[in-house]
Amino acid sequence: MLRTPTGGAGSGTATAGDRLVSIGTVLNQLRDEFPEVTISKIRFLEAEGLVEPRRTASGYRKFSPQDVERLARILRMQRDHYLPLKVIREHLDALERGDPIKLPAPGRRRDLVEGAWDEDEAEAPTVARLGRAELIAAADVTETELAEWESYGLIAEAEGGGFDAETVTVARLVADLGRFGLEPRHLRAVKAAADREAGLIEQVVAPLRRHRNPQTRAHAEATAQELAAQSVRLHAALVQTALGVKLP
Repeated sequence: MLRTPTGGAGSGTATAGDRLVSIGTVLNQLRDEFPEVTISKIRFLEAEGLVEPRRTASGYRKFSPQDVERLARILRMQRDHYLPLKVIREHLDALERGDPIKLPAPGRRRDLVEGAWDEDEAEAPTVARLGRAELIAAADVTETELAEWESYGLIAEAEGGGFDAETVTVARLVADLGRFGLEPRHLRAVKAAADREAGLIEQVVAPLRRHRNPQTRAHAEATAQELAAQSVRLHAALVQTALGVKLP
């Protein structure tokens, strides 16, 4: 098992005496403690800026012992404390500054909306919901526009009523695309593609969500987040390739 250093979280850079290893070696070192970790997971954490391995002239990743310990710390925060990547990044930054951090007791999950530790509902954090009037005001759209987008399935109320906070982003993007002449009927294909991608991700995480072990169920949410981010990157890359353009 890897031991977490008593000092900072690791800088992601190696000293002259460090032995740099490949991503495959890192995977083998981590799997004793984290059997479900994958190379794609390590690459995802790198893409999120949580670890910065060196690169050879040929572009291969090379990890220092500090990088490996940093990865182990990140994975423990996810596994034991159910922390999202944003909070983990804040903790790592604090450790690098030499500031103390306070982690929740193992087995608790953070309510991302209220910022409180939820002891009774560790499996499902409370999610903020918007009423119809709140959504219209937040997205700066009209009731007529919202009703039309609903009729095409671009926006829908969440189960139990109300709208998820992310619906505001959807509404604003649909409105922005409309200014270029893309009507809701044109965007049905985009929605259908998103639903298919979500379905693929659900196939991967569904067995984990049904697991009896609460840590495995928590891992399902982290996996869904990771797969969603990778899916969005793939979609963007495919659109750029098809159009021959580079997004800013």
